[in-house]
Order: sequence, then C-alpha cells, then structure tokens
Amino acid sequence: MKKLRLSRILLYVVLAVAMLMTAGCGGTEKAADPGIADGTYVATFKSDSTMFHVSEANQDRGILTVKDGKMTIHVSLQSKKIVNLYPGPAEDAQKEGAELLEPTIDKVIYSDGYEDEVYGYDIPVPALDEEFDVALIGTHGNWYDHKVIVSDPVEGDDIQAVINGDAAEGSAAVPDIADGEHTIEVTLEGGTGKASVDSPAVIRKSGDEIIAVITWSSPYYDYMIVDGQKYEPVNTDGNSVFEIPVASLDSPLEVIADTTAMSEPHEIEYTLLFDSSSIK
Repeated sequence: MKKLRLSRILLYVVLAVAMLMTAGCGGTEKAADPGIADGTYVATFKSDSTMFHVSEANQDRGILTVKDGKMTIHVSLQSKKIVNLYPGPAEDAQKEGAELLEPTIDKVIYSDGYEDEVYGYDIPVPALDEEFDVALIGTHGNWYDHKVIVSDPVEGDDIQAVINGDAAEGSAAVPDIADGEHTIEVTLEGGTGKASVDSPAVIRKSGDEIIAVITWSSPYYDYMIVDGQKYEPVNTDGNSVFEIPVASLDSPLEVIADTTAMSEPHEIEYTLLFDSSSIK
C-alpha cells in the first residue's frame, strides 16, 4: 500500500510540474514586431523560380497588409496552374491537418489593355527582406519547395500607381525599423559650407512619424523651417538643437535655418539627407 501511495504521489507531482511548465510557455507570446506600422502597402514579391511568380501585369508587386504585428501579402499569380500554396516546406504541406492556402480569382490588366483571370493568394509574411518557405502544388498533384522574399513596401494600395511612379507624394518606402529611438547618418548641404550637423543623429520612430534630432555646429541658430512649419530650439545652452519631422528617408529634405551669428539674422537654405542603410 505504501508503495502504491508513493507511486500516486510521484505521478501527481510529475503532472503538476508538467502543467506549470505548459502554463509558463503558453499564452504569453506576443506577435513579433514587423518594424512597419499597421496599414496597407504595395510591396515586391519574388521567388526562386520562374514558374512561381506574380503576373507580369503587376511586375512582382502585391498588396501587403500589416495589422496587429502580423503581415500578409496578396499576390496575383500568372495563371491558374498553382492550385494551392502552403506557408512552409512541402513536407509539412502533405501532413494530415495541414492548412493549405486557397486561391481567389483575380483579374489582372496588362499594359496593352488585355484582361485575364488568374489565381491569387494571401500569404503570411514572417519578416520583410528575409527569405521564407512557401510550398506549392500544381495541376499534376506534385508538391514543390520554394523560397520567397517580400521587400520594398510603399504605402498605398494601387499597384499600377507604384509601377507607373504615380504613388502619392510622401508615400516612399516606410523604413523597416521598429518604433523607438535609433541613430542614422545624416549629411548637410547648402549655405557657405562652414556649418555642419552632428552625424549620426538620433531619430525617433512612432508609427508613420519620424522625428530627427538635429544638432548644429553653432549655438546661433534660433529657428528652423520645415515644410512651412517653424521649429524652435529644444535647448538653451550649447550648440542649437532642433527636433524636426522627416517625411521620408533617402530623399533630400529642404529646410531653412535662421542664424544670428552675423550682424543681422539670416535665413539660410540647407538640404538634409538621411541614409536609411546606416540605421542602428
């Protein structure tokens, strides 16, 4: 009897420990930060195969939707010959219970006006600019492994506007960086060439907004003008420091800075350029 009771006690202990471990591991995971704000974007979708690609009408572009930290891209393929997709390797796609991606019927319009109906798919995207697995099955019933990559998101939902270069002003690719504080290399052009700004500079990203902290090499700048808006220094001692909005990176930002270093105040035109490849 004592041995039986001891066995039962040990069993209960093992079960309790297992339940605690399960509770500790589940239910607390959060969606990974995609580094891009919730919204709709036109993004580039490419695969490792000429047999698996976006319709030529859309030139490797699809509609990327970002919501609550999760990303999905809808792509219209070149035909109806790919009957299912699976977000993972082909081996897993053939396992019992695997959830396959079902096609939609999409209409595409080519540059010559020809219209066609093709299959489209909503594909989960784990991360931008990183290859991930997508398996496909064709009309012959065979599964194939492929690698795909999603990159270059541009805010909006009009693929043809992006292809034609008619995307709305200010809808340049959103930097693939998480919300928070970062540093970035910045160059200054204009004026006499004597002034400079600290580089790297601090930028703060929150959703679609980017604020740059600009520190001049002089204490005599008393205001800046960006897109018609006047900004005062955020400090009272030392070289002049401003916090200004940046509409997009890798594009020249025209600003005006007023200096009191001369006999009379002078507004001077400058150009700032922020290098997104240097973000840390």
